[in-house]
Amino acid sequence: MKKLKLKILDVYIIRKFIGTYFYAIVLIIGIAVIFDLAEKMDDFVSKGVTLKEIVFDYYLNFIPYFANLFSSLFTFIAVIFFTSKMAYNTEIVAILSSGVSFKRIMFPYFVSATIIAVFSFLLTSFVIPPANEIRLQFENNYTKRKVRNTSRNIHRQVRPGIYIYMHSYNSYNNMGQQFSIEHIVDGELKSKLISDYVKWDTTINKWVAHNYHIREFTEKGEEISFGETIDTTIYLYPSDFTQRLNIVETMNMFELNEFIEDQKMQGTENVDFYLIEKYNRFANPFSTFILTVIGVALSSRKVRGGIGLHIGIGLALSFTYILFMRFSTMFSVGGSIPPLVAVWIPNILYTIIAIFLYRLAPK
Repeated sequence: MKKLKLKILDVYIIRKFIGTYFYAIVLIIGIAVIFDLAEKMDDFVSKGVTLKEIVFDYYLNFIPYFANLFSSLFTFIAVIFFTSKMAYNTEIVAILSSGVSFKRIMFPYFVSATIIAVFSFLLTSFVIPPANEIRLQFENNYTKRKVRNTSRNIHRQVRPGIYIYMHSYNSYNNMGQQFSIEHIVDGELKSKLISDYVKWDTTINKWVAHNYHIREFTEKGEEISFGETIDTTIYLYPSDFTQRLNIVETMNMFELNEFIEDQKMQGTENVDFYLIEKYNRFANPFSTFILTVIGVALSSRKVRGGIGLHIGIGLALSFTYILFMRFSTMFSVGGSIPPLVAVWIPNILYTIIAIFLYRLAPK
């Protein structure tokens, strides 16, 4: 009989947890969509965006992105809300009085948190990236200014042993000034092309070097050739110079890993930002467990302030968590902290807080 009661209790808590979680998502997403629509309405009207594009290209892809972005927060709100309500109705006291330990009560909470964490990881890694590609394309077309790149002193390793240099690059006309490309094998220079400028030719989809000369080092000695124009393959495209940092949001986990390795090889300065995106895909789902423990420990005790006090304390803790996470990743992008450490510092700190609050929870 006791065993049957515990099974019923598990199902009861899991149903409450998951149900409140999705209810919080619907409620907050609805508010977010209204505010976002009010902010972007002028852009939509002025650029003649159709209702079909707004609904299916933007908001249909915006909603899962936003919901998953704050999944941990929604989890925390859900736990605080229904657990504090159970405590206010003395359900927690009744469960503990029946001989069920607080540790045993945590079991259905962790089952629910596991479901949400796995669901969040799969969404972030494989489902949301294709949706983000459509959403970001929509934003680039209608709500954001086009990216213009006028970088200087560009050094890239585009393939093992192949290095390029541009004194400056202008994305307006897809032209790089004072261009050179070197082929190095085992530390020895095999060939080098130098040109006044290189320009992307849209008819052949290749870079064309202008006023060039080539030095090739062979066993017979150095050979030099020159000319006015020559087609060249440098393993880069104009889009590589104008892509936004959030391009990684359109990549699944396998594509992201491959992209990061490619950027490391090229010596791109934004590698830390891409690594943060990768590590966040693991750290954010894990935070579901931490915030669940904190939420249960805070809201399982009946207090004079009732549900309102629990929700107030819970929201304060969750927002400090998000704020702390943003600060740590900002320091990582600045080069002060390794990306892996920066992403996991908030989880480590709040794990300690969760353990402390769990020990204070009613037993």
